[in-house]
This record gives sequence, structure tokens and C-alpha cells, in this order.
Amino acid sequence: MERKVFQLGDIVQMKKPHPCGNNEMEVIRMGMDIRIKCTKCQHSVMVPRLKFEKNMKKVLRSKEQTADEGTL
Repeated sequence: MERKVFQLGDIVQMKKPHPCGNNEMEVIRMGMDIRIKCTKCQHSVMVPRLKFEKNMKKVLRSKEQTADEGTL
């Protein structure tokens, strides 16, 4: 299985939505565990890296993209 590429500060789409109904999460900590924060209700969850990579669909916005858009 190919490893998914993501960075600190990226907004990712998860396979299953958060209980608030949103499935967009921001990566706020990386290591053996990944801490993600819901972009709607701001609740954060610590998830093991393997489980996170399995449940992540795709990167919606990378941190570099949002930084470039802010300079326009």
C-alpha cells in the first residue's frame, strides 16, 4: 500500500464524518500519533498514524496552498 502524503497544517477529508456532520479535519500534530481538529466545531482527536492513513480520503488544501492564496 502506498503511503499517503500530508503535512502539518493540511486540511484533509476523512472517510467518516465527525459527529457534528463535518468530514474536514486539520492536521495539528504529527508523530507516531496524529492529532486532527474538526474545522467546524474545533474538537480535536488523537489518532494512531496507521488508523489515520487508513481513514483519510485525500488532502483538500495543503498549508502551502493556503499560504500562497493569502499573498494574492
